[in-house]
Amino acid sequence: MKKVVIFQYRLLHYRTKLFDMLRSACETKGIQLELVHGHASRRESVKKDEGSLSWAHKVVNSFWEVGPRDLVWQPFPKQLKDADLVVVMQESRILSNYPLLLSRLWSKRKVGYWGHGKNFQSDAPTGLREQWKNFLIRRVDWWFAYTGMTVDILAKAGYPSAQITCLDNAIDTSSFKADLASWSDSEVKEAKQELGIAPDAAVGVFCGSLYPDKKLGLLVAAADLIRQRMPDFALVVIGDGPSMPEMRDAAATRPWMHLLGVRKGREKALYFRMGDVMLNPGLVGLHIVDAFCAGMVMMTTRTARHSPEVAYLRDGDNGVYSDDTPAAYSKAVLNVIQDKDRLARMKAAALADSEHYTLENMVQRFADGIEAAVNE
Repeated sequence: MKKVVIFQYRLLHYRTKLFDMLRSACETKGIQLELVHGHASRRESVKKDEGSLSWAHKVVNSFWEVGPRDLVWQPFPKQLKDADLVVVMQESRILSNYPLLLSRLWSKRKVGYWGHGKNFQSDAPTGLREQWKNFLIRRVDWWFAYTGMTVDILAKAGYPSAQITCLDNAIDTSSFKADLASWSDSEVKEAKQELGIAPDAAVGVFCGSLYPDKKLGLLVAAADLIRQRMPDFALVVIGDGPSMPEMRDAAATRPWMHLLGVRKGREKALYFRMGDVMLNPGLVGLHIVDAFCAGMVMMTTRTARHSPEVAYLRDGDNGVYSDDTPAAYSKAVLNVIQDKDRLARMKAAALADSEHYTLENMVQRFADGIEAAVNE
């Protein structure tokens, strides 16, 4: 039986189901999957976003704080060193990756990367760190790419397409879909009434962390312009973060802007049920999948420092890219929500795409890629 080891320097809670399902999928292919994870750094521990798995191998990481970065060394359990394939995260700050990459010179053990291809939020995209990451991009035996955007980066770097598995990164959408379905139309209507939103009013939803890369100033300015054209338009903001004080100031003079803070699970689903469009002029990441589950049209800008999941947005079909000004963004939103037929078509397209970007599909692609890598 082939043995494959996946390294995560810390195990995020939303990944636990992925690894449970992936382990079972690999077992059906005659592959033994093992997971090695450490723990969060001091600075990351405040997020309290770690999970656990009884069958995983937990190790004690070593951290060094260098300016704003945490360098990390993750031990390799001795009993797993006979692995046929090791999959590591493509992060240059994980120092323990380098001996594994170097070992390809003499070892039969294969090494795979799982990552974005580049740092999409880098302040210096042509700087030394990104040059170093690009240098290492071809120094692995297999690539598990987050999305098609990562595949394009690898192709441009000259990495063989036959050794790439596109995962189409996703989360557990089945639970969120169940939460969405648990609210009746009358309950959604009542909740809108409690917020002072008219039953047939167009509603824009923002959901995510509140920080500068989300272009929140643009969001508020564009919402003001939309409101001028559609007096019953409402904006629902879900989330928290460093920019919350500015958002509180904005909401204080805008009774139609509903600042709800963090909402999760079924409660979050209620507010998603209200929405027609997801107003996210800044960075788009994995939450685009949640928007699709609710049949919401994703509205963003071309200039934002997006994560690779923005590849799921098909301009004019399930979402819209706009220029980076309040006038352009508000016009793009109005062009969608004022055209009921177009809005209905785009909402249907978004909902249909939610059936593609699922955890189940991601697991199947991951398992197929692992099988191809170990048998190459």
